[in-house]
Formats: sequence, structure tokens, C-alpha cells
Amino acid sequence: MSFSSLNLLPSILKSLDEEGYTDPTPIQSQAIPVALKGKDLLACAQTGTGKTAAFAIPIIQLLQKRRTSSEDRKIRSLIVTPTRELAIQIDESFKNYGRHTDLRTTVVYGGVKQMKQVKRLKHGVDILTATPGRLLDLMNQGHISLADVEFFVLDEADRMLDMGFIHDIRKLLKVLPSKRQTFFFSATMPREIVQLSGSILKDPVKVEVTPESSTVETIQQGLYYVDKGNKNKLLIDVLQDDEIKSALVFTRTKHGANKVVKLLNRENIGAEAIHGNKSQAARQKALGNFKDQVTRVLVATDIAARGIDVDELQYVINYEIPNIPETYVHRIGRTGRAGADGTALSFCDANEKAFLRDIEKLIDQNIPVIDDHDFPLVDHNPPEAPKQQGRRSRNSRSTGRNGSSNGSSGSNKGPRAKSSSRNSSGQRRRRK
Repeated sequence: MSFSSLNLLPSILKSLDEEGYTDPTPIQSQAIPVALKGKDLLACAQTGTGKTAAFAIPIIQLLQKRRTSSEDRKIRSLIVTPTRELAIQIDESFKNYGRHTDLRTTVVYGGVKQMKQVKRLKHGVDILTATPGRLLDLMNQGHISLADVEFFVLDEADRMLDMGFIHDIRKLLKVLPSKRQTFFFSATMPREIVQLSGSILKDPVKVEVTPESSTVETIQQGLYYVDKGNKNKLLIDVLQDDEIKSALVFTRTKHGANKVVKLLNRENIGAEAIHGNKSQAARQKALGNFKDQVTRVLVATDIAARGIDVDELQYVINYEIPNIPETYVHRIGRTGRAGADGTALSFCDANEKAFLRDIEKLIDQNIPVIDDHDFPLVDHNPPEAPKQQGRRSRNSRSTGRNGSSNGSSGSNKGPRAKSSSRNSSGQRRRRK
């Protein structure tokens, strides 16, 4: 299937061709025809599957076909997403796909002064992308009216709940027109998300292109067992590999991200951090430097990383194992996007073995162990286990896998022995 077979407007096909897109991803090929028929959509799709285009393209087409005048523009499409970075990228996607139409788009988000955003709103927009807090704030000030919204998109719904935005979403639902077309996207579908979707959607078509517990098949995963005190040394050692041109490193906390950045910079490894304590300008600068390969390593927390979309990112490193197994899937999904190759490496200390077991249960596979390195795990059972947010305390002893540097059935060699097959030039451009 090609985009030309989806009965899209010539102006949209021209934009997609300029973006280098030829064939739709699975989520796009299934969601776009449903959306064009005017149906509500419930989509379970991980980041990196091309979901932004799956709702942006049909919205642009339907709005353009219904346009009667460029005067007195009103907000006819609203996209709500949890983070500033993701909101900015969604707005850029709408601009790219609709560059040959006369539709006008803008984005509003918190963390910056509102003056410029209000000015753009006063000029009139057709498509608004927003984070919940700034959206409600501008609505309360009278700068935004949702009375004319025809299309409503709730993106990253599971992260909305994680970040405490459920009350904001319910406030929005009360003022949105009841007669609208709604697209609901979530990487996972726990009970709370299903209940929320039931209150938003009307007779939706469900599209699920990737099971919520699976990881992208093209991602090569590797696991290092290492004492907590040696993670710094292991990270530096891994990054000595010239094959790693750029890497996204995950920590659980903002403080941890800052510490890793200082460590790497001391070793002359260019690194910047991106997390909630950074100003919007600093976050955008760090992300821009990483995309342009000015900075080799970007260190991020999970919430900030939801908006990171970097073409041809080959390496993700879990400096700390996440205590929520679904978070692991989201993290490594930053690489191996749109069918490209990718590598995800994880550092696991003794306290994190319980987290690892939960992850392997979720993805239904054992992550191959890399045992040929200079910092093998020695302290297998430290006395204090980490506090787990929202999860029962678990025994830190591993069952069936002792994490030692020998005897692991899935063992691999060290970082320099990993596959060097990274023919990124042969990959199609990523879908937003």
C-alpha cells in the first residue's frame, strides 16, 4: 500500500513526497481510512510507529475539504498532549503535512511567557496543539474558545494519567462540542485508559498495531549486570565504542540525569540533560543539539523523553532500570523507529533485579546478558531494596537468573562485539 492509494488530496501527497514518505506504516494504513470516514478512533500504538501522521493527515484533509473561507478562522481541531516537546513536534508535523494547504496551525504550552502564543491565536488558527495546563489557562483568560472544534485528539493518554492530567481532561470534555470526531491514542491500554476512552469516544473503531507488552522487533537488546557504584565506569567504557555516534541515556530522577551529564563532560564526552527542571529554552536547545549531533549524549528522565523524536537514533542506554515495566518499552522505543535498526542497553544492579523480572515478564523474553565487561556484578544481595512507587515491595533475589558474569544462557560479548549492522542510509525516513 502507498499513500497515493488512500485517496488523499494532491496537496497532501505532495507534502508527503517532499518529506520522503512513500508507504504508510501499519498504524497509518489502518487509521487514516477510518478517520476519513468520520469514525471515532481508539488506537493502541507505541511512540515511533508513525501515529502522529495517522491522525494529522486525515484531519488536514477533512478540514481542507470543508474550508469555505480563510477569514474569521476558528479553532476547528484540538490536539492535547502531555509534554511541551511532544506538542511542538506535533505542531511541526501538521505544518509539514499541510504546507500546501491554506490551513493555519499553532501550539501553546507552559513554561514560557504567553504573549507570543496569544498573539498567534488572535491572528486565527485552524489547528491547535496544546498541553493541558496552558490550554485551560488561556481558556480561562478568554483567549481560546473550543466551541467550533470538529476534531479532538487525545495523544499519549496513558502518560496523561501518569502525570495527573485526568482532571484537566475532564474539564476539557465539558466544554468541547458533543458533535465532534475524536481520536484517542495510547501506548498502553490499562483499565483506567479503557474507562476514560469510553467516556470520550462514540462507537469507535479500535486499531492496535503493536501489542502493548511487545518491543520493537528490530531493536537489539542487551543487559549488563553491574554494581551500582560501578555504573559510571561502565557507562564511560561503553561510550568508548566509536560505533555509538549518539546515545539517549535514561535515569529515573532529574538529579541523577544532572550527575551523569557532569560525569560524561568530565570525561570529554559531550552530554546535556533534558528534564522538568530545565527551562523550555534549555530543553529545546539540548534537544536541537542532540538532533544535529552537536551533542553526542542526551540524558533524560522518562517524562521529558516522551517528546523526543530523533531520526536514526541507534542507541538507548538504561543507566537505571525503570520500576514500571511499561516504561522500559517506551524508553527503548526511541530507537528502532519506523522499521530502522536500534540497540537498547540496560545496566542492572542487584536492587533492580525485581524490576528486571517484571520487564521480562511483560515483554515475554529474557534480555540477552552481556557478560564480557570489566565491571561484573559482585554484590548480588545488598541489604536495602529501593522503594517502589505504586508497586508492592519485592524480594530482590533473582529467581532462575543469578546475574553473575558466567553461566547465563543468553550471554553476549561486550559492547564492541555487538552487531555493527547499522545501514541507516538504507532506511526510509521516520514517520512522525
